[in-house]
Amino acid sequence: MVHSPAPKTWSQRFESALHPAIAVFNASIGFDIQLLEYDLTGSEAHARMLAKTGMITSAEGEALVQGLAQIRTEYRQGQFNPTVEDEDVHFAVEHRLVEILGDVAKKLHTARSRNDQVGTDIRLYLRDQIEQIRTQLRQFQTALVTQAEAHVDTLIPGYTHLQRAQPLSLAHHLLAYFEMIQRDWERLGDVLGRVNISPLGCGALAGTTFPIDRGYTAELLGFDRLYQNSLDGVSDRDFAIEFTCAASLILVHLSRLSEEIILWASEEFGFVTLKDNCSTGSSIMPQKKNPDVPELVRGKTGRVFGHLQGLLVMMKGLPLAYNKDLQEDKEPLFDSVVTVKGCLEAMTILISEGISFRAERLAAAVAADFSNATDVADYLATKGVPFREAYNLVGQVVRTSLAAGKLLKDLSLEEWQALHPAFEADIYGAIAPRQVVAARNSVGGTGFDQVRQALTTARQTIAILGN
Repeated sequence: MVHSPAPKTWSQRFESALHPAIAVFNASIGFDIQLLEYDLTGSEAHARMLAKTGMITSAEGEALVQGLAQIRTEYRQGQFNPTVEDEDVHFAVEHRLVEILGDVAKKLHTARSRNDQVGTDIRLYLRDQIEQIRTQLRQFQTALVTQAEAHVDTLIPGYTHLQRAQPLSLAHHLLAYFEMIQRDWERLGDVLGRVNISPLGCGALAGTTFPIDRGYTAELLGFDRLYQNSLDGVSDRDFAIEFTCAASLILVHLSRLSEEIILWASEEFGFVTLKDNCSTGSSIMPQKKNPDVPELVRGKTGRVFGHLQGLLVMMKGLPLAYNKDLQEDKEPLFDSVVTVKGCLEAMTILISEGISFRAERLAAAVAADFSNATDVADYLATKGVPFREAYNLVGQVVRTSLAAGKLLKDLSLEEWQALHPAFEADIYGAIAPRQVVAARNSVGGTGFDQVRQALTTARQTIAILGN
């Protein structure tokens, strides 16, 4: 099949052709080719609507649908390859349809503008991508839960200000990311509701004089509702900005976990071991194993942040309705989709099979600090000592223990009782790391019973909403 360059549909208005460099600068086919199958889907619905309303005959409508199907097949088989001379995906499809069908193909653009056409295509594309990303989020949550289920009884130091704070169940720590990803899943669902609105039939900016049936095309394409203002329908890109904002938050969460894994994998922490399938070595230092996956995720996060900023700046000064600036919505949107999907896939593999937690190292870490100091104050409070008084007393205990080179567990009962007569032999059990964790049994806390309940809830969430 030979595909000749498409003549410009607006060429009769002009006396000379575009400068070759300007033609390249103006063209979007290099990136909006990703919309080709969505353009075919939208055009098929438009053709069926034209036939239904009598603007073309049923035979013409069927011919258009069959022609569009042929283009889809040619594209999938690599036989239809538009070039920069085609300008954009819409002109490329229209020109190829004319090559296949002749004059009847020229009726397809009746009651439609490229403005509402591209608006339809981009929404169909993004709707599919959101559904795919939400599926990936569920897969990542499953990886987190599976890892957490194996580490309910594993302890890990908890931090505030990157200083040792209180010990935690490692499962509790991992489930914090489950909750973040749950919000991402829900947030994308909210965005989807504003993506799934049909602009088809808004025309260039003012609607059309033809007796179209916008509800019919919306139904065929699976849209929930219609844009009620044609100006808004062709110029709205809120949905693209909202998606990129949601994508940015997904990457915030992945990047935070990535940073922790990078720290945990260092010699200084030594909390995890990186497996060979998710790490690389150094070109000159044979002993090194580098955390490439979390480092790349951390790096790619800024890329999507930049796309969000770019979309906001693009939109902030545009008068109604359509402006050529809006051609610049696609590359940041496409790249944000690719980046988020790639990062989710890589992090799911990393959590599922790319790291192993060093339980003994973690246990030694929580046993060798003062993260049980709050529990000493809590202990005294249960003995009737006002908490603030107990808090100040424990501060003194920590100071004197540090001066003596001792941990709280190393103090003798006599030393405890010299500090306050309320201390008894059960203080040692109260400040043991496992008891410190188990005791925090408030709803949402790190207590083992709470964590097991949280895991059950998480599995139920995946099972109920995952489909």
